[in-house]
Amino acid sequence: MIQHQLQPDLWVDSYADYLFNFAVGRVSDSEVAKDLVSETFLAGLKSAKNYKGDAAERTWLIAILKRKVIDHYRKTNSKKGKAEVRMNYSSASDAEGDWMEEQVADPYSTLENSVMENEELGLAIQECISKLPKKQSQVFTMKTIEGISTEDICNELDINPSNLWVMVHRARTALMGCLNQNWFQL
Repeated sequence: MIQHQLQPDLWVDSYADYLFNFAVGRVSDSEVAKDLVSETFLAGLKSAKNYKGDAAERTWLIAILKRKVIDHYRKTNSKKGKAEVRMNYSSASDAEGDWMEEQVADPYSTLENSVMENEELGLAIQECISKLPKKQSQVFTMKTIEGISTEDICNELDINPSNLWVMVHRARTALMGCLNQNWFQL
């Protein structure tokens, strides 16, 4: 396995545009997206000692940015300092922000109200993922949870990007239905 090295001096030139496009696609506000990218770089510098080299530098930075986006929505939706993420899970909607992986709580966040609730949600998500068809589950896990690039997944599984996105979409839809039926109704 390739051991990757961090090169913080090259982050802005190499990844700023990619990270900005990723962020603006999720928050729909260029100023907020710029702030999130800056926060991502700062968090990357602060946690560089924890970087193990298992993932590519860009993949690692995207994982940090995803957490920053989630934290942004938590802050936006919070009342009096309590994280209260509003969820809108309707199978009729493909709108940005409706997807489960954008709403799931960060298990390491100190903002969350209930560790037990996070653990229960995590178990419910894993249970729902296990009910997906094998290849759909594999693609969803690689793309959404592990943050592997589309190109790497396509090469590894010998599929094209269109097939990948269809599988991810179907997995998201099935997971939303499963979670609505088995967890959010509790």
